[in-house]
Amino acid sequence: MVVVHSSAKTVDDPAFQQTITEAESVLKADQRISDVVLPRPGTSISADRHTAIVQAGANADPNTMVRAADDLKVELRDLDSAGVEVSLTGASGMWSDFNTANREAMMKSELISWPVTLLILVLAFGSLVAAGLPLMLTILGLVASAGTLYLGTQVLDISIWAMNFALMFALALGIDYALFIVYRYRGALFGSEESVEEAVAETTDTAGKAVLFSGITVLISLTAVMLVPSPAFRSMALGIMISVVFILAATLTLLPAVLGKLGPRVDKLSLPWVHSGEHRSARFAAWAERLWRRPFAYGAISLIALLALAFPVLGLDTGMPSIKVVPTGDSSRVGYEQVQEAFGDGAPGALQIVSPGSEAASVLTVAKADPGIARVMPPMTGADGNVLIQVIPASDPSDPATGATIDRLRSGLSPEVLVGGAVAENHDLETLLKDKTPLVIGVVLVLGFLLLLVALQAPVLAAVGVLTSLLGTAAAFGVARLIFQEGHGSGILGFESRGSSTPWGPVFFFAMIFAISMDYTVFLLSSAKEHWDRNNDAKEAMVGGLAHSGRVIFAAAAVMVAVFFTFALSGPLPPKEMGVILGIAVLLDAFLVRLLLLPVLLRLLGVRAWWLPKWLRRILPDVKFGHG
Repeated sequence: MVVVHSSAKTVDDPAFQQTITEAESVLKADQRISDVVLPRPGTSISADRHTAIVQAGANADPNTMVRAADDLKVELRDLDSAGVEVSLTGASGMWSDFNTANREAMMKSELISWPVTLLILVLAFGSLVAAGLPLMLTILGLVASAGTLYLGTQVLDISIWAMNFALMFALALGIDYALFIVYRYRGALFGSEESVEEAVAETTDTAGKAVLFSGITVLISLTAVMLVPSPAFRSMALGIMISVVFILAATLTLLPAVLGKLGPRVDKLSLPWVHSGEHRSARFAAWAERLWRRPFAYGAISLIALLALAFPVLGLDTGMPSIKVVPTGDSSRVGYEQVQEAFGDGAPGALQIVSPGSEAASVLTVAKADPGIARVMPPMTGADGNVLIQVIPASDPSDPATGATIDRLRSGLSPEVLVGGAVAENHDLETLLKDKTPLVIGVVLVLGFLLLLVALQAPVLAAVGVLTSLLGTAAAFGVARLIFQEGHGSGILGFESRGSSTPWGPVFFFAMIFAISMDYTVFLLSSAKEHWDRNNDAKEAMVGGLAHSGRVIFAAAAVMVAVFFTFALSGPLPPKEMGVILGIAVLLDAFLVRLLLLPVLLRLLGVRAWWLPKWLRRILPDVKFGHG
């Protein structure tokens, strides 16, 4: 849809007519455009004659048409003159503008996140050389992931989100894993006075094993997203999985090699107050002792806070992205709003009904009688004898009422009649996501439990790890509902609430949040298991586990929150929503769950946390996180 509009002139003005003619020429000159339909009174010329729509048919697949919109919107914008505006809108135009804004936002966020991340790492490690190792690892993972995804685009259709998520996860997980490895290496080298070779071996055998299980947990969680039969979602999940594989490979091969080469020089350029080899944190040991003494008080605080934050999730509502995801000044949004003002709320989202010629009369009868339809366009017969009837909904394309109209039309028409168009496609995808959400969540929970069971050799503790992750995830979605659905804080974050959350959030964000939370669960509980295997002392398992992993979890969470929140500061609504939800999820999970609730549950369960029936011991592989 090319919208020609003037507040002063009408379609009868020569300048207005000349602009329409030039727009027609631009469209016809592009081989990706099939037919061009000029404005007609009563259908595509507004009643006040100040707005006219030139419609163009697609001569290629939807992805190619978005690239066509990239080119055409520039040429069409140059036709603005003498008080007449030209705007390219419609589905292809909207995604073209969104992709442009999204790319710019991601680049801006990356530029902001790198210096913030380096600062946090320097404070966490106290050494510039040690702080540079996670960044080195992450950069290599980013380059490998980006290169692989680029090669993938040569043979497959890969969503722009695949690159966004892959880069974000490579940055966050790369730093997470490197933190865990480097902390353990410094503790072994300086704290235990081992040789460099022994320190690398111990680090790989303990922290490396935990990182491997953590990475497998992330991959398993994302594999569940593949259950959604949508190429876009599968490519997004695949993009993240590729980045995780590269980060894992670099963490378990390249990083130990670099540490072995650096030896004691890993602490070069250190801050004056830093003490080499502090693997066991005295502060977190003291915090663990406090939790051990007063588990009910601290546990109640954490549990009440999480339940209160999770409660709003019961009213979570989802809806496909509307034109509000596009910046206000972009041509697709300008044209969209002009069409709505001139022709009605549903005009930008016409439904396309395709039927055999024999069914055309009944289609017209059903469409005209439906209360959700504002206008019915004249039928157009194709070369194959099928009839296309375009109908204009009475409600905005993103309004739930439009989805109800689509369902009514389909139920009232013959099975041979198809109701399609961009709006119907979005409605179908939203319905599919809602149907698949329980399955994906169930698969993620079951697989997460099984992996923790193998890693920890303790079914009760594996169940506790999964349930606490689920509670933290629910709390994050509860906060997300208050922000994005209810609009609280929209002014501060700089977005316009559309009254619902992104429909892929419950599926995709759940898998991502659960993967991150299990990341911290593995770090904490693998450290606890290492102490339990050493002396079967429940208190030492809880206190020692938190003392040895608390600082890593704290630093890693700080980096992740900083990374995710930088993505929330700029760009259109979906990446903003993604950054805020993931940032809040990490914040809640690290500080209320992993550093508070989970240690309290370890305290309350005591030796029962590590119970393992004999029949299960015979089945499970023998996994230990201790060295030697």
